[in-house]
Amino acid sequence: MYYTDTHAHIYREYYPEDFSEVVSRAIQANVNRIILPCVTSKNIPDMLAAKEAFPNNLFLLNGLHPTDVRKETYKDELAKLKYYLDDPRFIGIGEVGLDLYWDKETLSEQQKALHEQLSWAADFKLPVSMHVRDAYAETYEVLQDFRKDNLKVVMHCFSGGIQEAKWAVEHGFYLGIGGVVTFKNSKLQEIVKEAGLQHLVLETDAPFLAPAPFRGKRNESAYIPYIAQKLGEIFGTTVEKIAKTTTENAEKVFFSGIAIQEVAN
Repeated sequence: MYYTDTHAHIYREYYPEDFSEVVSRAIQANVNRIILPCVTSKNIPDMLAAKEAFPNNLFLLNGLHPTDVRKETYKDELAKLKYYLDDPRFIGIGEVGLDLYWDKETLSEQQKALHEQLSWAADFKLPVSMHVRDAYAETYEVLQDFRKDNLKVVMHCFSGGIQEAKWAVEHGFYLGIGGVVTFKNSKLQEIVKEAGLQHLVLETDAPFLAPAPFRGKRNESAYIPYIAQKLGEIFGTTVEKIAKTTTENAEKVFFSGIAIQEVAN
């Protein structure tokens, strides 16, 4: 039994003193694959160093986070990131999307940046890790231009309601489920049950949003089994079933054609 963490910021910026130990603990917890999203071009050196240290376990995404879209500089940022589209160490686009919780004044720029990065995904046939917060209608507006491209998308740290979940799965997207689902009285528990296990992947968003019983502390990929255990309770099935199904889903999105034994230590 093994797991895939489809979204974790496991690089030295957040783990300056114990990066190797954090990754090793994840592997010991059977989290054999961890996908590292990019936030800005400043992350790239740390991400490449992480990949070099654990080439069989860490996999990289390339993208500009919506809260880092600046009116004056986002075009320059995109140009820097575009340089890595031909680099095989980057297997997808992310973390990209729209965020109107933190910044409503840059909506136009966020949408333009998202549109360009989705164009990269369509042109290079790359999967997408999508960040959406308080901006589902605005995100759908951008996605309309890509209806014929059959994009492979994970709605990272899914925070919408039942209707948003239904829309996502109807379009073939997957929902990224992390520590929030373990929180007491979390509405996400009802939403994932409605969406169905066949549409879910696991993630931590480490170092953020640690699951119970670590809520409020620094998160890490080794905590993925706690999320799986909660999903097992929700669906009335075994942790083994959760691990198998969510990893197969991650395979379909991010690792199509890559055999398990080729990426696990």
